[in-house]
Order: sequence, then structure tokens, then C-alpha cells
Amino acid sequence: MEKHQPAAIQYGLGAVLLWSTVATAFKLSLEHLSPAQLLFYASITTWLLLFVILLLKKQLNQVLPAFKASPIRFIQLGLINPALYYLILFEAYDLLPAQQAQTLNYTWAITLSLLAVPFLGHKLTKYDALALILAYFGAAIISTQGQLTELNFTSTLGVALALISTVLWAIYWIINTKNTAKPIVSLFLCFSVGIPVIALVMTVQGQWQTPSTEGLIGAIYVGLFEMGITFILWLYALKKATNTSQVSMLIFISPFLSLYFIYLFLGESIHPATIIGLSFIVVGLVSQQILNKKKMGSE
Repeated sequence: MEKHQPAAIQYGLGAVLLWSTVATAFKLSLEHLSPAQLLFYASITTWLLLFVILLLKKQLNQVLPAFKASPIRFIQLGLINPALYYLILFEAYDLLPAQQAQTLNYTWAITLSLLAVPFLGHKLTKYDALALILAYFGAAIISTQGQLTELNFTSTLGVALALISTVLWAIYWIINTKNTAKPIVSLFLCFSVGIPVIALVMTVQGQWQTPSTEGLIGAIYVGLFEMGITFILWLYALKKATNTSQVSMLIFISPFLSLYFIYLFLGESIHPATIIGLSFIVVGLVSQQILNKKKMGSE
């Protein structure tokens, strides 16, 4: 693919804009669907979208060989994403205000740095440690709404689930580092593995009731713009980029824009602690990215 930085920025901004709407979409959809129902119908939407894309790109014939080459890996990946990760994340959104769930989930990149030490043999730099302290201090501010000494959580279970989801997402990307299949083929296989698991959860929970129109529209939106089209836009942004760091920095716009949409469409009053805590998280992530890059450049 031909490199073109302005196009990369446009793709990246499109992805960021869409990602910024999904916390609101999660919360609105969960008013009409259970977490398992939302995940099932969203996943079916994503699977169909990926199927059409692979069909148009004439890459469907790569799916079975890719699975045969690494069946255990794709089973692991599919069990995590979409199955376990989104089930737990949607449960967190069901229990917490959207502003808390989305900002806590944003610490997954720090969790990835931490887990990369035992799983990938990476070294934890002093900048990683600083980012970790800042990010989790920010998470504590958000979780307690600024009442750090009282540890009075809006929902202790919700906070725990949101943080567990970051661990699962980090593990997904760690396993994915050894994946050599094309990204869209890989994602299609993940959803092919995950959907039967989600269907089993639906059966066990007895949740095969006909969804409402509002719930189904919400699930389709989530399937398209959280799990599908946005991923492809981001992929194109990275492929088009001549400077990937410029593109990757765009992602830091997303949580603040997401808070605006949460306020606008959900009517949540954004707690000052959410802004303060999110600022700690973003400063931690940005400093980690910039300082580690400077260190590598000086070596």
C-alpha cells in the first residue's frame, strides 16, 4: 500500500471518532439487552462484515489454512476476543457509569507493558514504572470519585471487572504477537471461534428472547464500529503512515471525546475526578511512549 501521511491521519481520525462513540453505544444498548445478548448480536454483525470484506478481497481461501497452521492459538484468541473480554467489559458497563468504565478500560496499555515482562521477556524501564504509577493512581481517583482515603467505589464488582478486562485485552495482544496471519483473516477466525462460546453462554443464561428493535440497532452499531469498521480504518491508518507515532498519538483524543459524548447522549454529569484521573492515565501513557522512544533513539 502506498504511503501517504495525510490519508493516514484521516483514517486515524475516523477511527478515533468512531471509537469515541462506543462507550455511549454500550450503555444505551445495555438498557435493552443483557451483556451476553449485546455481545452475541454485535459479534454476528462483525463476523458478517468480515466475511464480506474477505469475499471482496478474495481472501476467504486463506481462512482454513491459517487456522490449520495455528489452531490452538486461534482458539485462545477467540476465547478471549470476542468472548471473555467483551462479556466482562459489558458486565462492567452494566454496573458502572459509562465515564468510569471507559476510563478504567483505557489502562489496558499499561497492563500490557506490565504483562510483557513475564510473558515476552521485556524489561520494565523506569519510564514504564512511572507510567504504571500515574495510570493506576488515575484509575484509583476515577474508581473512588476522588475519595481515595474512603475507597468508596460506585460498584466494587464493576471496577474489578473493568480492570480484569484490561488484563484479558493485554493477554490477547501478547498472544497475537506470534500470529503471522493477515489481520482481517485473524480477526474473522477469532469471531468464528468466539461466537459459538457466546451462544453457549446465551443458552445457559436462557437469554434467547427476541431482542427489541432499539437493542438490535445498538448491537449492530457496536458490531460495526467497535469491533469491525474501526479496526479496519486503524489498520489502514498504520499502513498508510510514514510516521506511525503521529498516528498512534491520535488515540489519546478518544477518551476525552468519549466523555463529551457520554455527557451529551447519556446525560451523565462528568465528575471532576474522572477528568483528573483520566489526565493521569493519559499523561502516563504519553510519557511512556515518548520517553521510551527517546531512550531507544539515544542507544
